[in-house]
Amino acid sequence: MPLYTPEQRRRRDGTRWTLVQGILAPLQFLVFIVSTWLVVRYLLTDEGLWAAHASILVKTFILYTIMVTGAIWEKVVFGRYLFARAFFWEDVVSMMVIVLHTIYLASLFWDFLSTSQQMYLTLLAYAVYVVNATQFLLKLRAARLSEKAEAEQQRVGTAGAE
Repeated sequence: MPLYTPEQRRRRDGTRWTLVQGILAPLQFLVFIVSTWLVVRYLLTDEGLWAAHASILVKTFILYTIMVTGAIWEKVVFGRYLFARAFFWEDVVSMMVIVLHTIYLASLFWDFLSTSQQMYLTLLAYAVYVVNATQFLLKLRAARLSEKAEAEQQRVGTAGAE
């Protein structure tokens, strides 16, 4: 079964939210790479705590932004803000990523985790983020392959009708 119906594909291709997601996703990945390096550096050397925290906060802000804009995208394309059938499991794992990042934020404000625990929590959140990013990349690849196969079928069908 294709990921998108023709109408959903039309809405996907016609909304500016597709472009927004296309910009935010690689930006989030870049921040993730830098932040992971800063967090690991802090854990190994006890240096750069401020930079590690700042990078986690930037990553969290981008995560929240991509989740809000992604929910809007999902509403435009599939008619619901989250948990549309086509992206159900991606949304479930995204919620896990958000929960872990939010626990980190709460620990900053209410001081219930040590700094090391915050950093390890961040690495856990980042590991789940990698799973989630992989889900989305595989879904994007499947959609492209499906669209390519549909276009080939149409081409063959059109050529056979002539």
